[in-house]
Order: sequence, then structure tokens, then C-alpha cells
Amino acid sequence: MSIPSNTNVLAAGIEIVGSIYFQNDMHIDGKVDGNIQSDSGKVTIGEQANIKGDINAGVVHVYGHVVGKVTSERCHLSKDSVVTGDIKTGVLSMDEGARLSGLAEIG
Repeated sequence: MSIPSNTNVLAAGIEIVGSIYFQNDMHIDGKVDGNIQSDSGKVTIGEQANIKGDINAGVVHVYGHVVGKVTSERCHLSKDSVVTGDIKTGVLSMDEGARLSGLAEIG
């Protein structure tokens, strides 16, 4: 997976305790213990990411692990992703092998 040059990156090995707010796009491969917020941006939760907190963004792509509520216009759960928490989204897509433990409110 290539990352566009205008994307903010939180690399593997970095751990943040606290909330993150961003405007453009963000790719997270590290550990976040706090909420992730964007008014309309896209956040990608990478394969190595471990998120403990709520995510609210325009578009959310999950490849790693999330414990918390996801709120978005579009949400995609990739193969081997794990979300423990509720999802509220306009459009939800899931690859075979993705795991969701929670409620999904779509539309």
C-alpha cells in the first residue's frame, strides 16, 4: 500500500496517548490511546496499528485493530482487520476475513 505525499503519517513504533485532530488525510501504523477526529478527512488504520479510542472522519479504512466507536461517511474493513465497537456510517464494506464485534448502523 503506497501512501500519498500529502498524507500525515504516524509510523509503527510511535505511541500517542491523547486525541489526534487532522484536516487532510492520515495514515496510522502506531499505537493511539485516544480519539481520532477529522471533519472530512480520510484516516487509514494500518496493519500494525492498534487504536484504543473513537474514530470520527469522513472516510475510514481499517487494516489493523480498533477498540472504540467508528463514525464516518464511508468505512471499509480489510481482510484481517479487527474492530471491537460500534460503527455508524453511510456506507460499510468488509472484506472476507474482517472481524466486527459490535453493532453497525448503516445509512
